[in-house]
Amino acid sequence: MSTLKKEINFSIWCDFIERDFLEGEFKQLIEDEIIHGATSNPAIFEQAIKNSAAYKQQLEILQSNEPKRIYEELALTDIKTAANLLKPLHRENNDDGFISIEVDPTLCDDMMGTIEEGARLSKLLGSDNVMIKIPATEAGYGAMKELSAMGININATLVFSPAQAIRCALAINEGMSKTNKDVKGVISVFVSRFDRMCDGELKTKGLETAKLGIMNAIKCYYEVLKFKNENIRTLFASTGVKGDELPASYYVDNLLFPNSINTAPLNTIKAWLSDGTKELPEEYYSESDCDDFLLELEKNGIDLDTVYAKLLDDGLSSFKESFKGMLEMIKK
Repeated sequence: MSTLKKEINFSIWCDFIERDFLEGEFKQLIEDEIIHGATSNPAIFEQAIKNSAAYKQQLEILQSNEPKRIYEELALTDIKTAANLLKPLHRENNDDGFISIEVDPTLCDDMMGTIEEGARLSKLLGSDNVMIKIPATEAGYGAMKELSAMGININATLVFSPAQAIRCALAINEGMSKTNKDVKGVISVFVSRFDRMCDGELKTKGLETAKLGIMNAIKCYYEVLKFKNENIRTLFASTGVKGDELPASYYVDNLLFPNSINTAPLNTIKAWLSDGTKELPEEYYSESDCDDFLLELEKNGIDLDTVYAKLLDDGLSSFKESFKGMLEMIKK
């Protein structure tokens, strides 16, 4: 893993947070130079708090508080732990060693609410290797710009379309230009959800399956590169495989791009380590390859704008439901 980091600045981040894991296996993955950062989201925290006994004592202590306050205390404890464990990586190479925490997903259409919450969470955490995660909505773009101008690292999430990737890079780039602080940004382009949504229709039309997510992600990657800002990297997200039709490491194997990150679930990382591709491709897909592929889909009746909008809407709804479910669980 460290070889790919040195050769092309490719990093694996772990898309999983849970308290016992942080105190054990997470440390080992860092020491073994397998992972160089981590990410979280409301769905991950919902499952961690729901399924792990490690939160029981703190939950009992906090029970007199409002549910959102309880959630934040639990989440902030884990994020602080992860940030401390990742700090040596951040000191060594300051485009890695980050952990992300997402703002309340119900604020996705509230720019000022997102700015206020992002600034508050950043201040509470007080660490320069934390990223504030913001959905790529109209309100989110404004919040990304303002928060990065405050010197806060940004993880732009739920990016599906090249247009979203451009808007995120534009916002973060502009914010960075207004501060003297060393701000970093990642643009989280979701991958596998395209294929789960569209492969059935593509198959009936005789079109290649299990490729749309990858080609669209690469197109977004090239759009981000055009900003020529080394402090903004593309992060390939949603790279786990559901079912047995594809190799478990498929969305890592096919996205080994220079100056990029792949945040993957723990089982995907393990599958990649044991059976995945570590060799760089002899030739990368070009931007024109991506354009040709996406144009062919459009010619065959696949309305990509509709796909992008549906995936974003589904992603926002999923995070909101996870957040709501977690707060209701905490109340009990």
